[in-house]
Amino acid sequence: MDLSNLKPARGSVKSCKRIGRGQGSGKGGTSTRGNKGAQSRSGYSRKFGFEGGQMPIYRRVPKFGFKNFNRKEYSGINIDVLQKLAETKNLQVIDIDVLKGNGLISKNDLVKILGRGELKAKLEVKAHAFTQTAIKAIEANGGVATTI
Repeated sequence: MDLSNLKPARGSVKSCKRIGRGQGSGKGGTSTRGNKGAQSRSGYSRKFGFEGGQMPIYRRVPKFGFKNFNRKEYSGINIDVLQKLAETKNLQVIDIDVLKGNGLISKNDLVKILGRGELKAKLEVKAHAFTQTAIKAIEANGGVATTI
């Protein structure tokens, strides 16, 4: 076997429907498009969401809500997660690179440290944002919370 005698599997390739090639083919005349109307003409394209004249769903359903395009989306990491990380890896400084290296955040995430859990280790934590309870918990053990 070589490249010159390769063929697709039997029955996997169908021949195309040859329309508009005369009455003898059975697909001449209107070329499977039916008689008259916009859909039989060339260049026809149905409006997006068109439902045959019925009121389309984008007009039946009312508008609601608001999407703030200036919103900053943070990945929240709780203090108990930092405590567990500090114990297992024996860390004093936790920053963005450490969190990325341990798979807690992805490449372009903004990080916010949240206050759930208990912190026993003295840590220097660097992140994009902190909650008030997180700052209190970090500083209660003599640690430092630095906003990047």
